[in-house]
This record gives sequence, structure tokens and C-alpha cells, in this order.
Amino acid sequence: MIDADTALKAIGQLPDSEIDIASAAVQLARVDAPGDGWLAASSHLSDLARRSAERAAAMDHQDLSSRAALLADLLAREYGYFGDRQTYDDPANANLIRVTERRRGLPVALGVIWLHTAGAAGWNCYGVDFPAHFLIALEGQKTRVIIDAFNGGRVLAARDLRRLLRRVEGDQAELRPGLLQPLSTRRVLLRLQNNILTRRLDAGDLVGGLRCTEHMVSIAPGHADLWRQAGSLNHKLDRVAAARDCYAKFLDLVPTGKAADDVRAQLEILRSILN
Repeated sequence: MIDADTALKAIGQLPDSEIDIASAAVQLARVDAPGDGWLAASSHLSDLARRSAERAAAMDHQDLSSRAALLADLLAREYGYFGDRQTYDDPANANLIRVTERRRGLPVALGVIWLHTAGAAGWNCYGVDFPAHFLIALEGQKTRVIIDAFNGGRVLAARDLRRLLRRVEGDQAELRPGLLQPLSTRRVLLRLQNNILTRRLDAGDLVGGLRCTEHMVSIAPGHADLWRQAGSLNHKLDRVAAARDCYAKFLDLVPTGKAADDVRAQLEILRSILN
């Protein structure tokens, strides 16, 4: 059976359209918590996909409201998936294995399950990088509906989106073009992992933060900022050769500009240590 690290590196070589978002999230959860029941999580996700496909095929109407209602009925009402308000910062809320066990999670972790289930039904669905609150969009030929997986699959109107935005940006904030842009599958997975990374770094766990960054690099080797971050963490941990290699990879991807100049300055420091 393939190990999780190998699986993540394989995902990193796939085009975005070929990534199975739920399977990839399970592999990320596996490396984060190796002892947890990833096979049970995978089986549960397969069951959700089967049920979603069966119910979608039996629907009399395929309008977007009916699709959103089917997802909410299946995931929130039948299986009890909701956001964790009581222990929001618990790292388990970003680990898909634990989320499937607890039926609680962060917006992006629950969003992965909604995306997986909607995709199994054959529907066009994508993640939305809304400020400070991950959302889901179900898209039709000319329209779309925005779904809040954290709140049981509630469909959000413009006034709801404005209210969410004002919590982050202040009472004068207004909806504007670009707020509901789709996220790629890879970006959704990185946003999921960034929750784990942030919590580890906030706790001063540089080793754990580096490990999480390495997982992110595995699934997104073309994202230069991740290589820079891995270089910085290795540098702080006095892993000089590893830091040098990560910075060099960053420069392969971003050879010019201020960021490249800053990384070259760090490389000079590392070379002086190695010499």
C-alpha cells in the first residue's frame, strides 16, 4: 500500500483538473496524524459520493436550489456535518480524517466534503476564496448559488455575503468584483493545510511547521512561496544545506525581482556558514 508521502508527491505531478480533492485531503490528514483511521475516512467519503450520485439521478428537478438542498439534506441533516464553533482552533478541524469522525470542521475542511459530494453528483462546483471564510459555489449555465458549508449548507444571498465581508473589513465594506473568484483544487488543499501550518507556527513548533510546509510543497511544487517558506524554516532550525536547496529552488521559479534579491542575500549568509 502506497505511503502518504509518496502519494502527496504523486499528486504534485498531476494537473489540477485530475486531482481528487477528497482523496488528496485524506493523504494530507494521514501525514498529519499517521495513527488515525484513513481507510475508514476513505470508505465514508466513497459512501457519500455513492449516495449523492444516486439521489441526484433520482431528482425530478436539477435547478441549483434543488442541488443545494440535496447537499444540505445529505451532509448536514443526515450526516450532521457543521462547523465547529466551540473548539474552532482545534487542529482536528483541519484534518479531514478527524473531520469525518467528528462531523465538525473548519469552513475549508467542510468545503472539501461538499466539493467531493457535489462532484460525485456530476455538478459543477468550486471553492470560493472569500475573505476569512471559505465558501462553495454551485454553478449552472448562467447562474450560481453560494453555499456556506460551515453553517450546514446555507445558501447565501448578496446581503449575507455583505454581512460576512463587513465582519472582516468593517462596516463600510461593499461587495466588489473578484470576491467570488473560483479557487483551483490545489489552492483549496493549500488553504486547508495553511490552517495547520499557522497553528503550529503560532505555538512555536518550527519542526511541525516545516513538516507541514514540506507536505504543501509536495502537492504544489510549482508554488515558489512555499519553497521560500521551507528555506526560511530550515534556516531557523540551522538546517543550512536544506535551506540552501529550498532557496535555490525558489530562485529557479522566481529568478528576478525584489523577492529573488532577498533570497539571494539569505543564500550568501548560508554560504558563509557552509564555508
